[in-house]
Amino acid sequence: MSKPSLYILHGDDTFAIQRHLDGMLSKMGDPGIAEMNLSRLDGRDAGEDAIYGAVNAMPFLAERRMVVLTNPFARLKAEPARVRFRAMLDNLPESTALVLVIEDSVDRGDWESLGKNHWLRRWMDGADGQRYHYQLCQLPPPARMADWIRQETKAQGGSINPDAAAALASHIDNNTRAASLEIDKLLTYTGRTRPIEVDDVEQLSAQNGQASIFDMVDAIAAGNASVALNLLHRLLEEQDEMGLFGMIVRQFRQLIQTREILDEGKGPQGVQQEVNRIPYAAGKLVDQAGRFRMARLEEIYHRLLDIDAAVKTGQRDMTVALDVFIADLAR
Repeated sequence: MSKPSLYILHGDDTFAIQRHLDGMLSKMGDPGIAEMNLSRLDGRDAGEDAIYGAVNAMPFLAERRMVVLTNPFARLKAEPARVRFRAMLDNLPESTALVLVIEDSVDRGDWESLGKNHWLRRWMDGADGQRYHYQLCQLPPPARMADWIRQETKAQGGSINPDAAAALASHIDNNTRAASLEIDKLLTYTGRTRPIEVDDVEQLSAQNGQASIFDMVDAIAAGNASVALNLLHRLLEEQDEMGLFGMIVRQFRQLIQTREILDEGKGPQGVQQEVNRIPYAAGKLVDQAGRFRMARLEEIYHRLLDIDAAVKTGQRDMTVALDVFIADLAR
């Protein structure tokens, strides 16, 4: 059976997306040969010629080459461009594996970028299922995060007591990247010779992870730049900067969703159900969303998207970009 020519990595769990991608890259064999047969493109700045050229290039000393295309829909706003893109998908050579990386978020029960009525979904429904592989990478609900932590701990060669997993989940929310880093730190501390206990979590883990995100947003809303920047740098000392950035993006995305729900006349219970948050977190979201106008939240969210694009294209340093972002917002 031939391998799929198209792989779609889709969802809001960027950590899982990267893991799947790393796994695919590791199967390409010798790293030197693999690198010569790998093209990474960003749909925000890669034109059709660049994408089609990469897809149709012949592999060098290998069976297949891989083309990783992030943000694939960025330049596919007009129907003629979509028609040409679908035609390309229909005619992918067997010697190429095209990987579409679609980072997405859930809004009111459906995906924002690749929703159930999206044109790529319709293409998938009509395509031969053996020609493509779709991988959903979705963050676990907060109520299931403790289970995810136990599974990840086992995958890293250790074990964790259920109450310790619940404690870590309460600190980390459902940020899988941050949780994985914390688990690695805890297993290093225990030497993998015993299960991780609650005391280990309380002593070593970033207890202020999600709480400090809430506090930082509180400081931004109150115009307290010094407190907001202090919290930012404390978090940067404890967490991977990309993981932290993802938490900030997610926080403001949830505030937009919460503001929309509140504007519809629904209260904390509606937020808890529709944004899928525990009661405490839903209450905090309602409190914070009440301090911002929708237009302001949308402006902030678009600034975060600009930072993401600038950092990924090497135009800005993430720490500097976050410093400027927080200082500007909190003025």
